[in-house]
Amino acid sequence: MSTLKKNKRAKLAKKHALYGENKPAIGNSVSQRGKAKYLGGNGRKTTGITRRKFKKNLQKIRVVEDGKVVRRRVPVSLIRSGMVDRPVVREAFTIDQSETAKKK
Repeated sequence: MSTLKKNKRAKLAKKHALYGENKPAIGNSVSQRGKAKYLGGNGRKTTGITRRKFKKNLQKIRVVEDGKVVRRRVPVSLIRSGMVDRPVVREAFTIDQSETAKKK
């Protein structure tokens, strides 16, 4: 295996460790008819099963990796859980000095 391939695999493995696999999960979509027994019906009958993909809600955002700011496609579930380090543009509840200088 060439060094280039090795480095590429290492980078990919690192990305998977941080953000997980971003491939869609595969499942089934089930079409049914009838009314459930507990609702007074005769039971549900399956009329068709088709394959489908459960896609992750990927958003393209800026994240901090090894001290550098890079753009990545990251699932929203990771962003909401706080597992992704976002770059700090400005500290919260502070006024930027350059903005106050422009106003004067």
